[in-house]
Amino acid sequence: MSQYFEIHPVTPQPRLLKQAVEILRNGGVIVYPTDSTYALACRIGDKPALERIRAIRRLDDRHNFTLACLDLSDISRYAKVDNRAYRTLKAHTPGPYTFILMATREVPRILQHPKRKTIGIRVPEHAVARALLNELGEPLMTTSLLLPEDDLPLTDPDDIRERLDKQVDAIVASGTCGLEPSTVIDLSGDEPIVVRRGLGDASLFEG
Repeated sequence: MSQYFEIHPVTPQPRLLKQAVEILRNGGVIVYPTDSTYALACRIGDKPALERIRAIRRLDDRHNFTLACLDLSDISRYAKVDNRAYRTLKAHTPGPYTFILMATREVPRILQHPKRKTIGIRVPEHAVARALLNELGEPLMTTSLLLPEDDLPLTDPDDIRERLDKQVDAIVASGTCGLEPSTVIDLSGDEPIVVRRGLGDASLFEG
């Protein structure tokens, strides 16, 4: 049975955040809120926890996981960022975007796209997500909470608890989240490419 933390969406309780982060540090898988949807997460490089997330979502080894980062200083450690990409990131983070960039050697190979050596990067705007990242002190490996039998992500904490209570170690509940995932922008080439349209305004990267 997972631990269930009800955390305020604007002023997260530090005591509960510390407990959730301790679960992550001990190899746990958590559900947490973002500015787009609820998401599954574990610590970067934690292969057993990553495989549990793959099992929950029935993902193959070609699925790109995303690193949820607190700020641009984290991004530069895990992704190669030129001046053009930096300006784009600075203008659109934090927010509901995932940016695909070339990975640095700091990124475990299991997280990289197997052929392109890229990594997805997010800087979420949700107060609880940011507080978790700040308390943890490093990025989270993360993916949207979209179960294989569903067409839309789980958004209600009670539904999440009913469906995943025995599959994750903690549920960080903070009210309902949205149904649209982040917009995905590929910045690994010469020009931005919209890979997936979601909550963020994709037109900002077109034309």
